[in-house]
Amino acid sequence: MKPPLMDLPISVAESGFYKGFTKNVTITAKIIVGIIIVWAVAFPGSAAAFLGGINSFILATFNYWYVYAMAFYVLTCFALALWPASGRLKLGLEDDEPEFSNFSWFSMMFGAGIGIGMLTFATAEPIYHFKSNPSTIMGLTEGETLGNVRDAYIWSFTHWGVAAWASYAVVGLSLAYFSYRRGLPLTVRSGLTPLFGKALSGTLGHVIDIVAVVATILGLAQTLGFGVDQFVSGLHRIGFGDWLYTVDAEGTRSVSTAAIIVSLFVIMGASTLSALSGVGKGIKWLSNLNMGLSFFLLAFFLIFGSTFFGLQALFVGIFDYVTNLPWILFNVWSSDGVEGSVPDQLATWQGGWNIFYWAWWIAFAPFVGLFLARVSRGRTVREYVIGAMFIPGLMCFVWFSIVGGTAIDLELNGDANRAILDAGQADQLFAMLNVMLDDGLAWVMSVIVMVLLLTYLVTTADSGVLIINTINAAGDEGPKARPHILFWGGAIALVVGGLIIAGGLSAIQTAMVIGALPFSLVMVLMGFSVLKAIYKDGKREAAGIQSTVNEVAAE
Repeated sequence: MKPPLMDLPISVAESGFYKGFTKNVTITAKIIVGIIIVWAVAFPGSAAAFLGGINSFILATFNYWYVYAMAFYVLTCFALALWPASGRLKLGLEDDEPEFSNFSWFSMMFGAGIGIGMLTFATAEPIYHFKSNPSTIMGLTEGETLGNVRDAYIWSFTHWGVAAWASYAVVGLSLAYFSYRRGLPLTVRSGLTPLFGKALSGTLGHVIDIVAVVATILGLAQTLGFGVDQFVSGLHRIGFGDWLYTVDAEGTRSVSTAAIIVSLFVIMGASTLSALSGVGKGIKWLSNLNMGLSFFLLAFFLIFGSTFFGLQALFVGIFDYVTNLPWILFNVWSSDGVEGSVPDQLATWQGGWNIFYWAWWIAFAPFVGLFLARVSRGRTVREYVIGAMFIPGLMCFVWFSIVGGTAIDLELNGDANRAILDAGQADQLFAMLNVMLDDGLAWVMSVIVMVLLLTYLVTTADSGVLIINTINAAGDEGPKARPHILFWGGAIALVVGGLIIAGGLSAIQTAMVIGALPFSLVMVLMGFSVLKAIYKDGKREAAGIQSTVNEVAAE
């Protein structure tokens, strides 16, 4: 048995505008993203129609793939954390120590991975499933009743629990293992070296990194799109005027183009400035700030919200989630071809919820996974999995139970009088504050939510820009040229704005599901790759063969 591959040369430009960057990856990714922007802005109708057709095909054809791929990510993380030989391995060399404190480490992971969605969906998702979920479709429970609360939390926890974080963790674990133990570049292709070896230095590796960049852009667009929608709703709530929305001939209200432009200018401007300062400064401090504000907001709901109802939802929900997880992870509903039948409704529901979420997490995984790897050097595999998978999932459960539970309780006891149920998804948190508080206090809390939302948006966007440039620069974590940071900040803003203008959030969702499909295969290969590497390294260690980059082989 030979030592593992510990050198993966990737050609980068030595001079000019692209100095330090892999031109094949960077330029191709820019062309693809540019085509998406121009297409969405110049031909919004045809773009929306084409993307919709492809999306329907993927959801109908690849539903089994998405479900089983996600189950594989979860089982891989469980196995590596529980297996003693792998759990104690360090993501780095033996004398490497963590760069960040536990609080900063967790804050950065949580802020980059989930923060924006949590503010929108901690209220919106339990409320939605409270109205309708597979149990109501099958006639087992009745929507908007106390008997439907447990099912609402089973599905809310499913979408924001271990599956989401396992997809991030698999990518981060693979990249950290190969970069910090074997000295390979911190880029996506390095995670596949046990399978493809030095072939990844060339075209195959370039294709993998391009797929990762495009998936990252679309995953970021999805997340930022939800954030922009809620940001505009918050601006409207705190008195910025009716210009934020337009109303069509049928009376349907939608976010105005002016509101999209202003929101993206504020968000991406601030995030680009933060990205220029690097991970250790702007991103670290913003992450600590939004984590502190998150705890404040959560404490507010814990004290002034429906505390007992929320805690009951938390503990009962965790029990129901854990006991149903094996079935949920592998279950696929298929239509019987009869429109409107129960099997058809279940398949449609799963496509719009489970499959959509699995695609969202996968599209977001190259960004979050590489970011997790970047901030996790020196952690053991077990510590990493617990910190990157279980603790953030538990944090989401607490938020969904306390905040979403308060919303459900206010509707059940009649205090809300459907003000929360009938509000738009982006507006439900603000609607709940208006039910709970008088106008003055509701305004103050809405401003606090807006500040928190803005910090999450900026943290997500600036982390994304840095990660995209890291992939384009063949894993170089050092400072990147300002023009490239500015380009990707602008490109992300244009993708979000262009797709929203082309077809609203549904256009972004559709593009993201399509972009996630090829990267889901890359992630499965990364899972097999890290399993193979850890197994082989165990045998190397037993045989006294070198397995880390600066380790001296035993005599």
